[in-house]
Amino acid sequence: MRSIRPQDARIAGVEPLITPADLRAEIPASAAAITTARQAREDIRQVLSGEDDRLVVITGPCSAHDPASALDYAERLAALAADVADHAVVVMRVYVEKPRTRLGWKGLLTDPHLDGSDDVNSGLRLTRGLMTQIAGSGLPVACEFLDPSVPGYLADVVSWGCVGARTVQSQTHRQFASGLPMPIGFKNATSGDVLDAVDAIVAASRPHTFPSVTDDGRVGLVTTTGNPDGHVVLRGGSAGPNYGPIDVAKSLRLLGQAGLEQRLVIDASHGNSNKDHRRQPLVVGDLAGRIGRGEEGVAGVMLESFLVEGNQKLVLGRSEQLAYGQSVTDACVDWSGTVRLVERLAEAVATRRAAFHPQAALVG
Repeated sequence: MRSIRPQDARIAGVEPLITPADLRAEIPASAAAITTARQAREDIRQVLSGEDDRLVVITGPCSAHDPASALDYAERLAALAADVADHAVVVMRVYVEKPRTRLGWKGLLTDPHLDGSDDVNSGLRLTRGLMTQIAGSGLPVACEFLDPSVPGYLADVVSWGCVGARTVQSQTHRQFASGLPMPIGFKNATSGDVLDAVDAIVAASRPHTFPSVTDDGRVGLVTTTGNPDGHVVLRGGSAGPNYGPIDVAKSLRLLGQAGLEQRLVIDASHGNSNKDHRRQPLVVGDLAGRIGRGEEGVAGVMLESFLVEGNQKLVLGRSEQLAYGQSVTDACVDWSGTVRLVERLAEAVATRRAAFHPQAALVG
C-alpha cells in the first residue's frame, strides 16, 4: 500500500520483513555449523593474538551470486583447507552485501534473483541457507556486514566479519561491531588512511548503547560489552598499495600507539593489486617471502578467487546468460591459481616455523 503521510512523501511502500528469530527457526544452523563457526572464531583469535603461528587465509569470490557455484567452490576449498590446516586457518568469503560507489547490483541478500526486484525476504532465506550449508560442511564463513539489521539473521554461522573501506568511519558500524561474536576486520579507508581503521577498532572494543532491531523484529535499545578482536585490514587505496614492509611497519606502529595488538590482515586484491586480479599472485609472493623470512606482523591474507578467472558483466534480468563460476563484481583468480596461492602461503608459514620456531615445526 502506498504511503500517504506527509512525512513519508518519498516512501513508495513498506512490506513486512521476516524477523531474525523466525528466519533462524525456519533455517536452523546444525550443530556442525555452530561448532565450525565457534572453533574458527577461536582459531582466528589465537592467530591474531600471536598464540597460534598459523596464517588466516580468507578466500572466495568478490560476491556470491549463484549458490550452486558457491557450494562447488566451498567443496573444493574445504579439501584444500584440510590439506593446509597445520599452517593456515582457511575461511571462505561468502559476501552477500555489496557496497556500491554509486549504483549497481547490491548483492545476493538484496537482489537474489539478479533482476532488480529486491526480494529481500527471499535473499535472506537464500543467504542463510547458503551460509549454514557451508559452515555445516566444516568450512568457516566470512562476510562483510553492511546493513546494521543483517547480523541478527546470519551472525551465528559467521566466523569472521569485515567492516569495509566505505563504512569504516561510520559510528553505526563501529557500534554494532562492538556486539558481534566474531573477530572483525576493519579496512583502511578508500583514501588509504589506516588511522580510520585504528580508530574504529578502539571504538568497537568499548561498550555502546544504541537502537537496533531485536530478534522479534522490534526496535530495541541494545547495550554491548565491546569486541576485543578488531584488527586492521590493509587493502590499499587511492594513494596506491600498502602491503609493503614500510607500510605494514607504519600500520603496526599506529596499532601499538593505540595500545592494540600489532598484527594485521592484508587484502591482496583491491588497491593492493591496483584492481587487477592478475597482480594478486605478485602480492602473495611478496608476502610469502617476507613471512618465510620471519615477518610476524602479518596474521592473515585475503584473496578474491572463484572457479573461473576474471569477471563478467551482470545484466539484471538476464542471469541465464552468465558463465558458471565467474564473478559478476570484481575480477578473481581462478581455482588452480587459488590452490597455488594458498599452498604458497602455507609453505611460507612452514619455512618460518622451521627457521624461527623449530619446536613448533616438530609438533606440526
